[in-house]
Amino acid sequence: TTNFWRNIANRFDVEVTFVDCSVLENLDNAFKTNTKMLWLETPTNPCLRVTDLEGAVALARKRQNILIVADNTFATPYFQRPLSFGVDLVLHSLSKYLNGHSDVIMGAIVSNKKEIYDKLLAIQIHVGSIPSPFDCFLVSRGMKTLSVRMERHQKNALALAKFLEQSPHAINVKYLGLPSHPQHELAKKQMKGFSGMISFSVNGTVEQAKKFLRNLQVVILTVSLGGVETVAELTPLMTREGVDQVELDEIGISETFIRVSVGIEDTADLVEDVKQALHQAMA
Repeated sequence: TTNFWRNIANRFDVEVTFVDCSVLENLDNAFKTNTKMLWLETPTNPCLRVTDLEGAVALARKRQNILIVADNTFATPYFQRPLSFGVDLVLHSLSKYLNGHSDVIMGAIVSNKKEIYDKLLAIQIHVGSIPSPFDCFLVSRGMKTLSVRMERHQKNALALAKFLEQSPHAINVKYLGLPSHPQHELAKKQMKGFSGMISFSVNGTVEQAKKFLRNLQVVILTVSLGGVETVAELTPLMTREGVDQVELDEIGISETFIRVSVGIEDTADLVEDVKQALHQAMA
C-alpha cells in the first residue's frame, strides 16, 4: 500500500501524507484544505497498531467531502466491520483470510452507500477490472469456512503469542489478544476477535533471526499471510526490502522483526516448532 501511494499514485498528482493514525491527535493535525480521502488500515501491517474507527470517522466528518476508506484485510468482516462505524468504503485483499488457501490474487471494495456503489460499478464496467469465474469460485469456497478458520487462527495465535511473551529469545511481542498490547482495550471495543497476526523481534542478531527461520519445520518461510498454513518472514529483508533501516526503526520494525501469520495447524505442533527453532538459533 505504501509503495502504491508513493510510487504510483504520485504520477497522477496525488499528494499523500503518511500518519500514525493510532494517535488521533496526529490524524487531526494531518488534514489539509485539499484533503479528499482518509485511508485507514487497522490493524496495521506489520506493526499491528489499531485506529479508533469511531474517533477517526468523527474527525473526518468535521471536514467537507472526505471519502473514508478502511483496509480491513487483517481483521476480516468476521472480526471487524468498519462500515458500522461510518466508513464509506472497506477494502479487502481477498487473497488473504477471506480466500484462506493462498491460491487466489483478488481484491474487493465494499460499501453500503448506493451512490458510491453506482460509481464503482460504472468504472468496473468500462475499465473491465473483473476477476475470472474460477477465482470467484475459489473465494466463494474459502468464505464458506471463514468463521471456523478465523476462530482457529485466533486460538493458535493467542497460544503462540503467550509462549513468545515468556520466551527470553523474543522481545516486543505484539498480538492484539494479549493484555500487554498497548491497544488491547480499543481492539476489544471495536473488534469481536483478534485474528491470527503476530509480530515480535528475535532477541539477538540478524543472523540469529535468519537461523531461526531456517530451522522452522512446520512454519513456512514466505511473505504471504491469511492462509491455513502458518507462515513467517523477516520483514526488513522481505516485504520491506529496500527501505532504509533507520526509517524502519522509526516505525517499530527492528532488523530482527518477524511477522507471523498463524494458521490452523495443531496448536502444540506450532508452539513446539517455534520453540525448537528459537533454541537452535540461539545455540
